[in-house]
Amino acid sequence: MISVPFQTVPFQTILVAIDESEVSNKALAAAIGLAKALDAKLMLVHVLTSSDPHSPQLPYTYSTPSTTHMDEAIRQQYEQDWINYMAHYESLLKQKTDQAIAAGVNADFVHPGGFAGPTLCEVARTTDVSLIIIGSHQRRGMAEIMLGSTSNYVTHHAPCSVLVVHPNAEIHQVSVPAQNTAQNSDQKVALLSS
Repeated sequence: MISVPFQTVPFQTILVAIDESEVSNKALAAAIGLAKALDAKLMLVHVLTSSDPHSPQLPYTYSTPSTTHMDEAIRQQYEQDWINYMAHYESLLKQKTDQAIAAGVNADFVHPGGFAGPTLCEVARTTDVSLIIIGSHQRRGMAEIMLGSTSNYVTHHAPCSVLVVHPNAEIHQVSVPAQNTAQNSDQKVALLSS
């Protein structure tokens, strides 16, 4: 058996893509484990996008002079729905950020608007992210054509390394040597396997 000394991988900032799926929770668990083991900062990101099935959709209306007041009411309701949508994801991101902080990880969140894949890559580029962790919903066929594959886009366009977490991945806790030499004990880290 070959023994290799544990060395820190140069991941200083890890971006993890967040949504409300179970695979996103697995990606977050892996991100927290890696960030803790590597003493890296964690950035949680949810992209607010109209292609999200949970986002408010602007209804189609046909305007005439007599329906102007109705169009204004529809617009106001749409704007209120977007405010509620943004508040919902801000609350979710805050909850998950607090979870990371409670685990001992330096963490923060952002929720920019745009198309998910390009926006995640742009956030990674502008904030010097060194690793992106993203869940894969493993869409196939028409679902992939209609909704696209964010993880596929990020894998091919990210300015850094990408770890894709699959829905059937299992999370295991393993011990690794503590990075801080003042600590004498090992720490538990989440690792994934399929």
